[in-house]
Amino acid sequence: MPEETVEITTPDGVMPCHVYHPAGGGPWPAVVYYMDGMGIRPTLLASAKRMAESGYLVLVPDLYYTSPERHGIDHATLQDDPDQQAIVMQMVAKVTNETVARDLDAVLDHLDGRNDVLGEQIGCVGYCLGGRLAIYLAGARPDRIAAAASIHGANLAHDAPDSAHRLASRMRARLYIGVAEHDPFIVPGETERLDEALREAGADYRLETYEGCHHGFALVGAHGYDPVADDRHRERVFEIFASQLGR
Repeated sequence: MPEETVEITTPDGVMPCHVYHPAGGGPWPAVVYYMDGMGIRPTLLASAKRMAESGYLVLVPDLYYTSPERHGIDHATLQDDPDQQAIVMQMVAKVTNETVARDLDAVLDHLDGRNDVLGEQIGCVGYCLGGRLAIYLAGARPDRIAAAASIHGANLAHDAPDSAHRLASRMRARLYIGVAEHDPFIVPGETERLDEALREAGADYRLETYEGCHHGFALVGAHGYDPVADDRHRERVFEIFASQLGR
């Protein structure tokens, strides 16, 4: 499968991005794939590549591009190393909804300049940290995002002014939210709060709980990985992408 690394200039620096697409000249609908908190690693990129095989140009931004310490993270031991986890949480804190929305504008400029991208409407999917971003961006950039999915995401409905659920009335995208039944990163009541906001706004969405599953169920190598849930989430995500973007 064709793949490339591109560098996109943003207001905060130069953001490396991985790009995957099927063989041939395209054009293909574009999808922005937002990483989880563990960051860019081979298993994550393999997941993005698998998504591209279904007929999409998939772009994976490195959300930690302003944090040089990302290069010192050992993904083989991260999940069981409190010291490394503390460093990751510091990097996560720098990835705000506002900064990622600005970064998306630069990503969109890049996609608009490619001759292998079909149309202006894009999809986005995010995992964990990226799940919060995908849904927020559906409200922040409703003119460009036609489909958005959050997979075992957290902090989608909280008290902060920039909480994703506060933008529910602006969202025009078709949404999918897949939630693990057992997820320590989700505050009690958060899922219900998100559901209520989307329902009252008349959003086009599906919120689904993966019974028996744990945080990380859709990412190979995560302690909570579940291959059956992984296949199920892909079916759901491809369904909204196909309905809104084609393929």
